[in-house]
Amino acid sequence: MAKKYEDEFKLMIVELLQSGQSVNSVSSEYNLNGSMIRKWRKSHEDNPGNFTSVSVLSEDQKRIQLLEKELRNIKLERDILKKAVSIFSA
Repeated sequence: MAKKYEDEFKLMIVELLQSGQSVNSVSSEYNLNGSMIRKWRKSHEDNPGNFTSVSVLSEDQKRIQLLEKELRNIKLERDILKKAVSIFSA
């Protein structure tokens, strides 16, 4: 049976990653599976309200989340285009 982790614990792990610690170091320190940690990070990036006990967000918070997600997507597109330009110009 899979172990369930509290949302507060998941948020703490994600915050450790955001502070600069690597997935491997956090995984070793807390005896967690690296893929699970990556999944938590992705889940938090996609919806920062995932690990909070209160999921009611103000309109401003919702807008910020939407804009942050849009920014991540645009950065990803930019990076893909940069790689494509370097491949086709070589």
